[in-house]
Amino acid sequence: MTNKNQLSRRHFLRGAGVALALPWMESLPLLAQGNNAKANKPPLRFAHIYFSNGVEPIHWWAKGTGASMEFGPAAKPLTSIREDLVFLRGLYHQKAFTSTSPHLGRMNLLSGALVSLDPKEIRVGTSFDQVLAQRIGSRTAVPSLALGIEPNELRLEDGLSMIYGSNISWVSPNKPATKEIYPSRTFDQLVGDGKGRQIDRSILDAVLSEANSLHPKVSTSDRKKLDEYLESIRDIEKRIDHAAKEERLEGWRPTLKQSNIPRPGDQLPQNVPEHMKLMLDLIVLAFQMDKTRLVTLMLNNDLSQMNFRFIEGVRGALHLDLTHNGKAPELEAMYLKTNQFHTQQFTYLVERMKAIDEGGTSLLDNSLLMFASSLFDGDAHGADQLPIVLAGKAGGALQTGRILDYLDKGNDNRRACSLFLSVMDMMGVQLERFGDADKRLAGLVTETT
Repeated sequence: MTNKNQLSRRHFLRGAGVALALPWMESLPLLAQGNNAKANKPPLRFAHIYFSNGVEPIHWWAKGTGASMEFGPAAKPLTSIREDLVFLRGLYHQKAFTSTSPHLGRMNLLSGALVSLDPKEIRVGTSFDQVLAQRIGSRTAVPSLALGIEPNELRLEDGLSMIYGSNISWVSPNKPATKEIYPSRTFDQLVGDGKGRQIDRSILDAVLSEANSLHPKVSTSDRKKLDEYLESIRDIEKRIDHAAKEERLEGWRPTLKQSNIPRPGDQLPQNVPEHMKLMLDLIVLAFQMDKTRLVTLMLNNDLSQMNFRFIEGVRGALHLDLTHNGKAPELEAMYLKTNQFHTQQFTYLVERMKAIDEGGTSLLDNSLLMFASSLFDGDAHGADQLPIVLAGKAGGALQTGRILDYLDKGNDNRRACSLFLSVMDMMGVQLERFGDADKRLAGLVTETT
């Protein structure tokens, strides 16, 4: 700190090789060089939550506005957050729509670019989250986070590399962002450098004395916020430790029941819902700590091998088989349950962020979240439109509780890349064009901002 009598609202607790960023707190005065209204405002964050293989179209719809908004069965879990979201219909990617590859050719969700169908060449456009990371990522310790649940697959599908299906975030047309699927490694990246502390020692133990000294310097409301924040980190640590000791497996099973090599520490959670919840909580933590403002999370890969039998009423088949169901009633019913499960994960993230206060506004108010898949009709590989839901007020730029329908706007006015241009504007990055669009998405941004 530059002055012993001044504390930054972005305060750090330090100890034993750990620099733990605290959430934004209104009662801590600003550093002299940052004492202005803009510095006093929480930063804007963006996260994209991806689910694979589209939806069952007859079950994916919304009608009404605000508190009266109603949803189809697949989107029903959004009901509790309906006043916090914008439900989009009709946006699409022209290059995905015309691709002859029914699945991997559609894996350009965040770029809108052409996916190379040449088996000798890996190429798809730089995703807009990474365009943002290149422009504003230096403002945080971690420019962006690319997270996932399933590992990258090395097999071929229709002669094309499954690297397309395993990644949604691309730092260049030829290189995906490094996707992290281990909660423990993500946690270490957020809370410190992983050095200077024992493997079984809590992060909080290293900074507890400084946390105690901070208590009398902040307001009562911020004191409560500090306690809740530290406890949430302790909770995540405990759950990561517990997940590493679990021996259950969901989905595929290895050829060995017991390892034939010494057991490494900090293993992947072997329970899918637990794994997803940990990753979602880590997104919240990353945003609270301001370690990054840009995150993508793949709940599963395209052509996913994940088995959803952990959901009541879902039996036997892999997710891929449920989505390619030939409209068989029994499989359709199980497909619907997987759509509902994915939607529940997004709802959980929104509700968690909405509950976190940042000085009169919530973490959700100061964020923009996007929930989407690269297909619409999963069974038909339909790319004529995309299922997209936005949540959060984007710092006041976005009016929520709305449905925006672009189906009848004409192809030039319903490009998903127009949405991405608008999102980048909100994040402070303005481009003349991105992907196949050179105009912003009409009707999205609040006119008064």
